[in-house]
Amino acid sequence: MNYLAIAGTATILATAGMASAQTMISIDSGKIDGIALPSGVRAWLGVPFAAPPVRELRWRAPQAVAPWRGVYHADRKGPECIQLLRRKDINHYFGEEATSEDCLYLNVWSPAKAGPKARLPVIVFIHGGGFTVGSSGMALYGGENVAARGDAVFVNMNYRLGILGYMAHPELTAESAQHASGNYGFLDQIAALQWVQKNIARFGGDPSRVTISGQSAGAASVGTLLASPLAKGLFQRAVLMSGAGVSNNAPSLAESEQTGLEVQKAVGATSLDEMRKLPADKVFAAQRDFQFGVSGSVTVKPNIDGYVLPDTIPNIYAAGKQNDVPVMAGFTADDISFSPLRGVATLAQFRTIAASMYGDRAQQFLDLYPAASDADAARMSRVYSRQAMIEKGTRALALAQQSTGKAPFYMFLFSHVQPFNPVVQIKDNPQGAYHTSDVPYWFQTQDALNMFRATRNWQPYDRALSKRMMDSLLAFARSGNPATPATPWPQWRPDSAQYLEFGDDVTVQSEDAAQMEFQNQPVNIAPGASPLPRGTRD
Repeated sequence: MNYLAIAGTATILATAGMASAQTMISIDSGKIDGIALPSGVRAWLGVPFAAPPVRELRWRAPQAVAPWRGVYHADRKGPECIQLLRRKDINHYFGEEATSEDCLYLNVWSPAKAGPKARLPVIVFIHGGGFTVGSSGMALYGGENVAARGDAVFVNMNYRLGILGYMAHPELTAESAQHASGNYGFLDQIAALQWVQKNIARFGGDPSRVTISGQSAGAASVGTLLASPLAKGLFQRAVLMSGAGVSNNAPSLAESEQTGLEVQKAVGATSLDEMRKLPADKVFAAQRDFQFGVSGSVTVKPNIDGYVLPDTIPNIYAAGKQNDVPVMAGFTADDISFSPLRGVATLAQFRTIAASMYGDRAQQFLDLYPAASDADAARMSRVYSRQAMIEKGTRALALAQQSTGKAPFYMFLFSHVQPFNPVVQIKDNPQGAYHTSDVPYWFQTQDALNMFRATRNWQPYDRALSKRMMDSLLAFARSGNPATPATPWPQWRPDSAQYLEFGDDVTVQSEDAAQMEFQNQPVNIAPGASPLPRGTRD
């Protein structure tokens, strides 16, 4: 039996007899043995792509893995990056995971017969969770069913989260050769993509056909990688699920450094050196106060650091300096929104809130979003709220790409409502086609939502829709075009703003240009408007 001295990992032992010629390969850091799943898919789980970011490596760019002797047994997923843990009765609870600061591991799923010469397209998925929670180990994000199709290799990875992943600090900036700090989670993602470039051919993948994909914060990560010069050449296509945008709301490095000083104060440390010596759970005890603006406007989040992001994303696109690759991006019908109109149920509420938001422009709003009944008001509130954030951001990304880029852009809307089991109570009570509800259809992971209790009554249509969506995803990974014989999919262009709707049918739709233009009007957002709809803790 071989042992590998990597701190904190639980993946160093394998059951006798599991090794095989199909799962034993060599990568740049040593020999690695995976597992053959009952489906025939081969998986390598918990593979280190960077050194453990602990002790003096806390709040530093990811470092190379030390090569090992013997065989690394990649037979179980690595620990999730340290985070606030989940309730057991929420929508997206998939069991307990080991949690550690030593968490920079990835997973690979490859078709049964994909040898080193297969040169299959590669889909890399980046999980969501508001840059504070989530992991590659969540069953919703697994790649077995994608790989079982035989047409692609699937990879997902962990990246540092919250204070340990995105805190900037004056001392960190001073010690950096690039005079930057924060954004360590993005640097982890880049390190994982570099690992893919070096090693994925050995798993049957083609390093020249890599598609990066992500949902929510994972989609925002994809948006950052599209703009970052550090990611140039590491991928050839991009998929953004409910998180596209080119907004200017990321803080500057100086602003984020001040937040880092607030974190230092909160953990009771006198210096960066002292903060590095604290146990990770002591540091993370302060996370809740710096998450989603709980402590007011002071939050630890990605910043314009001058290195990962040399400028704002809009400015990078305006200068034509983005990574110009085909993009597929979209949102769900009841996606994340800050709008005060979210959840409106009556016509009276609709008109009152519209007046408070737009004042003397309220009639223009009412003309564009006509409602003559409570049902109309509820429907128009849903449309407006979706447009106000994720759809608006997706459109902004499309316009930015079309303005200075040459690669095509494809847009989608997911409006099909999952068949919830009415007798099962879910704490966060997901509603409609909620934020993240499309993910199990892209990856055929619907059964993950019934892992512990039957929260969904899946129907034949759900399975058929999932197959069509995966077909389009695989087509895009192969060629940069998601259209299939069963699912024609036009490009989105400013003069022909068409998108594909995955609903109770699959249809081509056109944007309401007047509504989307109106979304650029200034609005008075009511204090206390919720940043997250129910059922969205992905």
